[in-house]
Amino acid sequence: MSENTVEITDANFEDEVVKSPLPVLIDFWAVWCVPCRMIAPAVDQLAVEYKDKLKVGKMDVDKSIKTPSKFGVRGIPTLLLFKGGELKETIVGVTPKDKIVAAISKHL
Repeated sequence: MSENTVEITDANFEDEVVKSPLPVLIDFWAVWCVPCRMIAPAVDQLAVEYKDKLKVGKMDVDKSIKTPSKFGVRGIPTLLLFKGGELKETIVGVTPKDKIVAAISKHL
């Protein structure tokens, strides 16, 4: 996790995501997940590039299990984009950064 991303957990999901004035991109990941490590640099770059327009968070699915199951996260990495507390986009698997940007751009 970089200094530009927020750790999202089951406990802080309401405050960090639902009540966020900015759209929130959450990267659902796990320490043992190789594809998650492959997508991590792109997610970290997005956190820097969209600093004032988008909150970027990471949720470790081994530490927080309620939220991923609530939103149907079955495989990782999965990126979920929330705006106004509502799920707007779901991106599953290692995805090129430009496709993630296209999904985000629709909601900024």
